[in-house]
Amino acid sequence: MPGIDFDRVRAEITMQEVLQLLGFQPNRGRGDQWYGRCPLPGCLPSRRSCFSVNVNLGRYYCHRCHRHGHQLELWAAATGLPLHRAAIDLCVTLGRDVPWVHHW
Repeated sequence: MPGIDFDRVRAEITMQEVLQLLGFQPNRGRGDQWYGRCPLPGCLPSRRSCFSVNVNLGRYYCHRCHRHGHQLELWAAATGLPLHRAAIDLCVTLGRDVPWVHHW
């Protein structure tokens, strides 16, 4: 199976797109820093805004379940797929071409 150019996936798919797919609704924020309930399965519900995301940097952190990373890692955590499969799934879900790497 060919590899995937993960840097290209991250450059072409924004954190906002992934958050929208997950149905994330920030309940407060300041500029590029948004807060809300964690959209990841298995995270215990909370009345507080435990999920923090910087959409400009493309990084998230949940203060409740302690998961963190970039938009591709968020999609992998949300779908339960390994990173390689999650990258393919995310591209297909958004109707994008998968940036395959055929030569190492």
